[in-house]
This record gives sequence, C-alpha cells and structure tokens, in this order.
Amino acid sequence: MIEEENYNFQDYKFIKGNLKFAVIGHIEWINFIEVDQLPKPGLISHSKKFLEYPAGGGSVIAKRLRELTNSEVHFFTALGNDFYGKQCLNILENMGIKLHVAWRDKPTRKGFSVIDSDGERSITIIGDRLSPNHNDDLDWAALNDMDGVFITAGDKELFKKSRIAKILCTTPRVGLNIINESGIFLDGLIGSNLDPGEVFSLNELKLNPKYVIKTEGENGGIVFPGGRYKAIKNKKNKIDSYGCGDSFAAGILYGLSSDWNIEESLNLAKIMGRNCSEHFGPYKNVNNYS
Repeated sequence: MIEEENYNFQDYKFIKGNLKFAVIGHIEWINFIEVDQLPKPGLISHSKKFLEYPAGGGSVIAKRLRELTNSEVHFFTALGNDFYGKQCLNILENMGIKLHVAWRDKPTRKGFSVIDSDGERSITIIGDRLSPNHNDDLDWAALNDMDGVFITAGDKELFKKSRIAKILCTTPRVGLNIINESGIFLDGLIGSNLDPGEVFSLNELKLNPKYVIKTEGENGGIVFPGGRYKAIKNKKNKIDSYGCGDSFAAGILYGLSSDWNIEESLNLAKIMGRNCSEHFGPYKNVNNYS
C-alpha cells in the first residue's frame, strides 16, 4: 500500500514512476451545482456553490493518471468545433494532458451535476456523446509505446489498436456489443453495479476479461475472480461523489500496469475513489476555469 503527500495517498508509500498511459474516450462540459437538496417537483432549490469544467469519464481518468506518473498522458477524444470544445482543449492541456482531438461539426456534449448536502449527485446530460473512431486522423501510432490504455468511448477497431499496450481496460458503458465484436482480451472491465447503464452479467461477454470489477460505492464491490471487497472509510466528510468511479478505474489501470496483484491495485483504486469524494467537482484544488 502507498503514500505521497502531494496527492494525499495517506494509506501507503507511493513513488511516481514513468509509466506511459493513454485514454481513448469522451469529454463532457459539466456544470457542478451544490444545493441543499436534490430537485423535487415544485421545489425551488438554492445553490451554495457552482463550478463548470470539462469532465466525463475520459477526462477524469486522464487527469488521475497524470497525477500518478511523470510521463505525458495522451488523451484521444472528439469535441464539437465550438466554444465549449475549445475551452475543454485549453483547460485539459493546461492540466498537463496531451490531447489528440477529432473535431466534429456537432455541439460539444454538456450536462449538469447537482450535488446535495450528503455528497450525492444527480446528473443530466445534454446532447450526443462524441467519440473518437479509428478513421480519425490522429496520432494512433503513439499507442505503440503505452504501458496502459483505458477506453471510455470508441469503436471496435480502437480496441484492436490498443491491445498493443501491456494493459488494456475499459468500462461497460462503451457498449458490450463493441467489446464483444472487437474480439479483444481485456485486462480489466470496470463499471458500477449501481448504475443501470453499466450493469451486466458475465454470460453477456463472449470473452472473459482477466478481471471484472463491479463497484458499489461505500459498500465496496465485487471482483471476478476474487469475490467481494470492502470500501475504505472517508477521513473527511464526503462532499461530491462525481468522478469517484473514474478515479477508482484509473487506480486499477495504474496498478495492473505496474505489475501489482489485484489486491494491491484495488487498494490504490479505493484510496483514489475515496479521495475524489472529499472535494467539490472532479478535480482537487480548482475553483473555476480561466
């Protein structure tokens, strides 16, 4: 288990290495709104805090991986050729992430994450998810040098391109049909067992991954093979659960890419998921975009 003061991995010693990572996936421009309670019919809620930032699974995983390695993290994505798309590019690049963008003649996807006083959130998404695909004129050759790749959105051919990496992980939200049609062996398939959009049964998979992990928030989760695992308790009050699952997934990819066993990888993932819940919005120490 790991500890690095700068990143609050307080449960064990962690020394950043030089592993190379790529994320293939989506970005959503999200407005984070803290309210006294989640909206109900006829109720007027009062916002206590407001933040807007590029988020979505791809962005959060890329940012978390950047915090874990001294090497550049490559993020292959698609954005609308509009104000929000350009803001996403500028902000994520300022975070130290190397973006490879396929520009689309569609609006950048937007959304709202409303967070109550217990740190629970309700998300509303506006517009289509913009995903990169293998026909996009991007620097796909960069994947050849990667230790680990995580895919949150893409087509089956991108799974084939990415399999050159030492470790390849994804989420069921990509689509089980895409995963099955790729015919690619996965090192990790990681998703929420509480989110209807990510729930699936193992017999729906044509090829079993090395590890299937189904998260259940504060109740821990299940790993196949292995069985149930427990969550770790928050050291601070839970503020916002947005991004906790993506932070957890980044920890799994890092651990497996480091040749850790699944227990060690889960330990890092659980710490990263917990730490994410202890600040407002998906990123620590940011107030608003510039």
